[in-house]
Amino acid sequence: MMTKQINNDYYQVDDLLSEEHKLIRQSVRYFVKTEIKPFIEDAAQEHRAIAGLMPKLGAIGALGPYIPTEYGGAGLDQISYGLIMQELEAGDSAIRSAASVQSSLVMFPIYSYGSEEQRVKYLPRLASGELVGSFGLTEPNHGSDPGGMETKLTAKGDGFLLNGAKMWITNSPVCDIAVVWARDESGKVRGVIVERGMAGFETPETVHKWSLRASKTGELVFHDVFIPAENVLPGVNSMRGPLSCLNSARYGISWGVIGAAIDCYETAVQYAQERCQFGKPIAGFQLQQKKLAEFLTEITKAQLLSWRLGVLKNEGRATPQQISMAKRNNVNMALQIARESRQILGGMGIVGEFPIMRHMMNLESVITYEGTHDIHLLITGQDITGLNAFS
Repeated sequence: MMTKQINNDYYQVDDLLSEEHKLIRQSVRYFVKTEIKPFIEDAAQEHRAIAGLMPKLGAIGALGPYIPTEYGGAGLDQISYGLIMQELEAGDSAIRSAASVQSSLVMFPIYSYGSEEQRVKYLPRLASGELVGSFGLTEPNHGSDPGGMETKLTAKGDGFLLNGAKMWITNSPVCDIAVVWARDESGKVRGVIVERGMAGFETPETVHKWSLRASKTGELVFHDVFIPAENVLPGVNSMRGPLSCLNSARYGISWGVIGAAIDCYETAVQYAQERCQFGKPIAGFQLQQKKLAEFLTEITKAQLLSWRLGVLKNEGRATPQQISMAKRNNVNMALQIARESRQILGGMGIVGEFPIMRHMMNLESVITYEGTHDIHLLITGQDITGLNAFS
């Protein structure tokens, strides 16, 4: 039986992209097709990362793509970054998370707030994937309220002693460096670069995860870790530092989850066209068409939202509140599509022959990390009313 070609660009958003954008997207799409999709189901089932992932991501320019070329980045614009995240997450959220953390939470603060010596020392090796980075903000007692952080920096000699702990840290067990945020003795928030091998620095792994199983998650634990002065980021001493990193990462997430949603949508359409019940393909039944039409509508809205946000980012006009709206809307969109796509596939929706259940479990983490679904709603609500509902 002939099946209709699947269209995931209903409003011809491609017309808004440059030829360079399309070439970058195609390059990453091919990488995901050849280097991720053949291996990702087994990696997720076995709770292990894709072998050699970071150097592979570095080789295609997916690490710090908007960092200038003089520091090892590709010097691309924000829409290019978004498209890279979209294609990586079509493979798996864990793959996009690895690139997102390295780019927005490690390379971005070193480039934006680091010294020239720090940029030269770390950025090229992070861009190539030679070094793996992690980002320490969330603590056991402080998730949605990072301003309450308890991790401390105490002056000692020509540096500081770092004490405290961070948790839910992507790449923690395998990281070579960590950009960590802590309060100094005057109460100011400082960023420091902690290196693997520093005495008192430990990175225990978080095990038994049901989500993001193809990446390593863990803690960052500090017991009197001596941080030399040259490892302190000199360009920021407030919460503006870590929050600006999160804004960059949340923007990338708004694009990334579109990739996961499209992968679920395309799987559901193809399955519905091929699966016959009651004498015809289930795609011919009204309830299935309702689901598929709603999927494509929501994907289209998300595409336009992230594209416009990318334009604003390129112009330096995107606000944190706009980024929160896009992150919240698009992650929820992707999660709902994953859940409903699973129903279209029935029992087949839970097995590893199809990607839907894996995407659904991953997105349960994405809707929580880097600002929960509810917190982003309150950020928008505060922007609308001018009233703070957080306390």
